[in-house]
Amino acid sequence: MQHWYHIFPKNTGLSLFAWIAFCLLPFYFIFRSTAPAEFIAGIFMIFLFFVAYRLAFIKKGWTVYVSVGIEIAINIGMTLYIGYVYFSLFLAFFIGSIQNKAGFITLYIVHLVTTIAAIMVGFYTQSQVLMPQLPFVIICVIGVILLPINMFNRNKREKLEDQLEDANEKIAQLLILEERERIARDLHDTLGQKLSLIGLKSDLAGKLVEAKPEAAKSEIKDINHTARMALKEVRELVADMKGTKLKDEMIRVRQLLSAAQIEFRLEGKPELEDTPLLVENVLSMCMKEAVTNIVKHSGATVCWISIDQSSDKWLMKIKDNGTGLKDKAKYKEGNGILGMKERLEFVNGNLKMSTLNGTILILQIPRVIQQKEQEESTK
Repeated sequence: MQHWYHIFPKNTGLSLFAWIAFCLLPFYFIFRSTAPAEFIAGIFMIFLFFVAYRLAFIKKGWTVYVSVGIEIAINIGMTLYIGYVYFSLFLAFFIGSIQNKAGFITLYIVHLVTTIAAIMVGFYTQSQVLMPQLPFVIICVIGVILLPINMFNRNKREKLEDQLEDANEKIAQLLILEERERIARDLHDTLGQKLSLIGLKSDLAGKLVEAKPEAAKSEIKDINHTARMALKEVRELVADMKGTKLKDEMIRVRQLLSAAQIEFRLEGKPELEDTPLLVENVLSMCMKEAVTNIVKHSGATVCWISIDQSSDKWLMKIKDNGTGLKDKAKYKEGNGILGMKERLEFVNGNLKMSTLNGTILILQIPRVIQQKEQEESTK
């Protein structure tokens, strides 16, 4: 349901100017009346209608139905006495916003029957006023029939989409938690026993180093052997946790943008050469997060991704032609920006952001030449 200050309905097929006209038209009908009593009564009903309309948004429970009942009565009176039928569109919008199915059906039927009946009677009592408006009256009746159903189904669909999104987020969190627990179990099983063994043998070697030096040396050799075995098993464990290759993630990014009807333009090659798996994994995850933000928040029609691999750094630019960011400071705290920065800092990288025309993210990771040499020397 919309907030109380949304007096003019949104996304109903009519512009804001049309709703303003519907609010001003009753005054025109009233000013045509010559009787002071009718003039005063008409002004009173208009203000009473909008007061009840506002209260219907901010109240809950049975008071909502009381407000709608008052609006229906005013709509009937305005139709019969001055030939103004357009308050029925405001009612149709509000009834479509009611979430309770029984309440929606009840008010929909009551509103539809009373509106049609009031218009039919009005053609006898106010024919000289309603006949010139006949095309608009027909459109109004069609709106009373279709608008509540359309609004009710749309609100229901949006609610289901929100629930689905929340469920997907919970599933993702559970998967992450499960993966963390699995990694913790694997590390415990891999390292726990061997580290305990190393600790025991270290204590034993410390006790034998003076009394039995040869036995102490043997224990130290066993410690060295156990440590190497533990290191080997950890490497195998890490190797099994396959990181995401950039070229593989690029395929999924292309599919995601295509599904969102966003044109994808790629500059550079996603097949990185002589790149540590950790660095490639960080770039892939940051790219995925950035593209997800483009699809969800930017309203863009084109997304550019540029990849540059030089002798001293890896550079990736992700740009869109969307709406940009109105509150850059607030955006930094959410939408995955903080997560991207933390991942990049883990590999000595950094993130720069520009929001002048659309959004531009620049991901940069320095190439440490010694990194590969150190990894090879430890094997």
